Amino acid sequence: MKMETKKTTDLITSAPTDMNQSLNPNNNIITTAKSKNNENILETLSLNEIYDTVFTPRKEIIEGMLYSGAYLFVGAPKVGKSFFMAQLGYCISKGLPLWDFKVNGGAVLYLALEDDFSRIQKRLSTMFGDEDNENFHFDTRSKNLTEGLEEQLCNFLVQHPDTKLIIIDTLQKVREKGGEKFSYSSDYDIASALKEFADMHNICVLVVHHTRKQQSEDSFDDVSGTNGLLGAVDGAFIMVKPKRVQNSANIDIAGRDVQNMRLKVSFDGEKCLWNLDSIERNIGDKAENPLLLERLRFDDISPNVLTRRLTVLADELFNRYGITLGYKRTHTERLIILKKIEKYDSLKQGVTG
Repeated sequence: MKMETKKTTDLITSAPTDMNQSLNPNNNIITTAKSKNNENILETLSLNEIYDTVFTPRKEIIEGMLYSGAYLFVGAPKVGKSFFMAQLGYCISKGLPLWDFKVNGGAVLYLALEDDFSRIQKRLSTMFGDEDNENFHFDTRSKNLTEGLEEQLCNFLVQHPDTKLIIIDTLQKVREKGGEKFSYSSDYDIASALKEFADMHNICVLVVHHTRKQQSEDSFDDVSGTNGLLGAVDGAFIMVKPKRVQNSANIDIAGRDVQNMRLKVSFDGEKCLWNLDSIERNIGDKAENPLLLERLRFDDISPNVLTRRLTVLADELFNRYGITLGYKRTHTERLIILKKIEKYDSLKQGVTG
């Protein structure tokens, strides 16, 4: 067994993000694979096959907070959600840290469907001044999910292949007609469709939604609609003000890939920016490993075990060190190929806040 280290300027994805998906190397869009013989046959993977497959890394958009996939950002009307969305989108589009959180920058599309361009102009000028930014894109009109929104978004991604984030503000604006009547099935279907799109293109789709009027002890129970929304997405942000007249708020974050936390933030009315006051994390949550490669334990390890340990760490190798993992078989051996992404380094240099 040999280990080969290379440098590349492009992201090389060596395996699908899910067992029924594969990567199209021409346009970096993941396409769904169909059964060749019978669509009624389950396309299973054995545990060995799962261990030996390098899945496409789930991209870390904001360190420890936001990854590729579908997320909800939920809050009461007029609580400051749109200001936070603009702030978050701006940081990602410029590759700037969001407070103390590092950012993997790229293009951002903000569908501000309850706004107009004049108001957006005034708001962002107040927040960020008049500095150039070609990576932050806006639209105030779009089709809904059943009438062509997916095609519109696909066309945008073709024009902007470096897109990291799409913000949809709000969910109600892209629901199918007649979608005002909530049911678990309809909520789950619309959230699943957004997650499928995000996973297909390996980007983050962040959807703004409202809380219900009656508050509960658990902020995640305040999401308007049914549990079908939370059940289908990868994570959620819940913004709650203790008192509506206050400039402070709590943002509770939970998800499959993120560490559960509560951000305590305050609003700067002059600059229209949210400031981070403190962070509360769940006791016992897994801490970041500062020396990831130590977990590999190269001494007295078989090639098969080594490759499987590397495979499990593929996401961390990519997101922490900008290294992609791949394997190549020859007639006599299996090569481990670690590729360093130079573009990743250039992005990280600007986000060490």
